[in-house]
Amino acid sequence: MKKKSTPKLNLNLAERKNLRKAKIKISEILDLAADELEVILDVSSDRVKTLFALAEFQTVPSVGIKFAEDLIFLGYHSLEELKLKDGAKLLEEYERKKGHWTDPCVEDQFRLIVDFARNPKITKNWWDYTEARKKYRAENGYPKDRPTNAWHEVIPIKWKARK
Repeated sequence: MKKKSTPKLNLNLAERKNLRKAKIKISEILDLAADELEVILDVSSDRVKTLFALAEFQTVPSVGIKFAEDLIFLGYHSLEELKLKDGAKLLEEYERKKGHWTDPCVEDQFRLIVDFARNPKITKNWWDYTEARKKYRAENGYPKDRPTNAWHEVIPIKWKARK
């Protein structure tokens, strides 16, 4: 698999130390077998699954760690799992699970990731899907059960505790 750059991974100090000890660069993670990485990092298979997912999702043009984490939040761990999905429906699922609606560009990212999963040779970025999203939403709107609060209106729990 061709890597666009070194993925960002939320590795703890022990995991970083174990990678250095094994002389493995973060950019080489996808080249390893899961059981091999499990031993090198001394972590669970679930942790390796998450790290592989974060790294694989970031091979998609203009996808960073935050969106990769969002895909994992929805329960996806590979591009293969996204091939038969619909970007608009993924956004709707995401917003229901988050409990608030989000910036429209997030739908563009869902559209990109599905398109890339189907055709890894594409070189589009998420903003290349804006027009298609606008057309789709003008024709179809949003579901009736879409959350009413916006992402910028939601106060993070850590801030609520300070009040």
